[in-house]
Amino acid sequence: MPRIYPLFSSSKGNCTYIGSTEEGILIDCGVSYKRLCAAMELSGLSMSAVKGIFITHEHSDHIKGLAVTTKKTGLPVFANSTTLDILYDKDMIFSKARDIIGSVKIGSISVTPFPTSHDAASPCGYRMDFDSGECCCTCTDLGVVTKEVRKALNGANAVLLEANYDEKMLREGGYPAELKQRIRSEIGHLSNSDSGKLAAELVSGGVSRIILGHISQENNTPQKAEETVKNILTENGFTKDKDYFLTCAPVETEGAYAHF
Repeated sequence: MPRIYPLFSSSKGNCTYIGSTEEGILIDCGVSYKRLCAAMELSGLSMSAVKGIFITHEHSDHIKGLAVTTKKTGLPVFANSTTLDILYDKDMIFSKARDIIGSVKIGSISVTPFPTSHDAASPCGYRMDFDSGECCCTCTDLGVVTKEVRKALNGANAVLLEANYDEKMLREGGYPAELKQRIRSEIGHLSNSDSGKLAAELVSGGVSRIILGHISQENNTPQKAEETVKNILTENGFTKDKDYFLTCAPVETEGAYAHF
């Protein structure tokens, strides 16, 4: 059975394993190879199961471990052409790489990118469709929900969805005004309430599992994120653990996973 393993999820580093214990892929590689291997082992996974690395965008919390990981493993890297050009310019790839046009088949997983709105060159999320019929998506680092995002997430079984900041914590926090504005902008991040509104649409469309990720350690807490999203879902007539399952991705895995 395919599963989502959120190994790392924060502004300090992001990496998610999606697949089974036999084969799967990594979405982003924002931590050191040593930490990645330790997190995989803690989750009962082997690096030999990884068949490819898919990069969402070039920000350091999504790529900082890519150079060493590709040197050590030779794993192929997948991204759109704009992102690949940047990764090559940064000397971050030491293995084969492939520009994603349409979708890519990796074993039993068909991976399709979709554009997101973020302050990167050409950011994207990913939709994974399995031969078994299940589907999951990763959707973080976006300032606004577009029709492309909605279309990509439609019909998924599970979605790793950004809930980056609590509006009050961000407003009253110590970040400079310019950074606060960037986070709130349409090329920034989703707030808890933005995430809740999208979650209500997704559950209404049949998504049964939502994992809240990329939760800010300065402007949010997992408790606030989950409470806000759950309250919005309740207002829309949905009952937790009946109509949907809701969890938060950890900053760093302790071995737990969310399955679908």
